[in-house]
Amino acid sequence: MHENEIAKKILDAAFIVHTKLGPGLLESVYEVVLAHELWKAGVLVERQKPMPITYDGILFEEGYRADLLVGSKVVVELKSVTALSAVHAKQVLTQLRLSGLKLGFLINFGEAHLKNGIKRIINGQLDEENPPEISL
Repeated sequence: MHENEIAKKILDAAFIVHTKLGPGLLESVYEVVLAHELWKAGVLVERQKPMPITYDGILFEEGYRADLLVGSKVVVELKSVTALSAVHAKQVLTQLRLSGLKLGFLINFGEAHLKNGIKRIINGQLDEENPPEISL
């Protein structure tokens, strides 16, 4: 499955979760429920996936943990905060750079309207001009 197909499934599932649960819960709740929705949609999803990094010529098997790794191609970082900050996007940018993956999402379930809490991050930069199609 291509990254854009995975992206559509991620966003569709995120909107279902946000519609059913609303904002205000802990990030861990959204993580487990979003993973369940993706699994129901037939997408491989790994929660708290250890991601290796190489530093100073040494491979560290657990450099960081991705909240969700979807389809083995897309990193999803989840938040449940009043507002996202620049450091949140930088976190995903760094994860993409270190993993060599092309696409990541920063999803803030703390927003009253989920569409305001989604950042698509692609090839090391925010892709504000070409957001994926979203089915509501």
